[in-house]
Amino acid sequence: MYHMVYRLLVGPRRAAIGVAALIVVASGWSSSTWASTPTGNAAYHAAHTAKYGPLSGKWSGNYSGAFNGTFMLTWKQSGKNLSGTIKISGFSDAPTSIHGTVKGASISFGTVGSESITYSGSVSGDSMSGTWQLRAGGRSLGDGSWHASKSS
Repeated sequence: MYHMVYRLLVGPRRAAIGVAALIVVASGWSSSTWASTPTGNAAYHAAHTAKYGPLSGKWSGNYSGAFNGTFMLTWKQSGKNLSGTIKISGFSDAPTSIHGTVKGASISFGTVGSESITYSGSVSGDSMSGTWQLRAGGRSLGDGSWHASKSS
């Protein structure tokens, strides 16, 4: 008996509350101020760029020359310093820590370990390009060119 009384008394209230909430939300739907408000995603990206610098974010690129493939960079920029990770298709796409610097339009970065790949070039907006060199054991194993575009 309790459940039947509860459903009779509470059920209609829940329906009325739901309809009232829908009416309130729907009335704001056509509001020009609501429609023109930037999305949270755009606000996040603007704050992220202001905090870390214009090179912060994800970059996808390709390289050619002695070896060919693709790479993904994830940067955080602090002043002229860059830090993050790189995934290179020729190296099993394993994320590797990477550091670099940017001075004006010039950029240089690289990985150091048993093999050292250094990249140098220039940045213009959401695009960067230049040359790369692979060295191991003190000798050059190849070089070529690279290009990357900012993906987020």
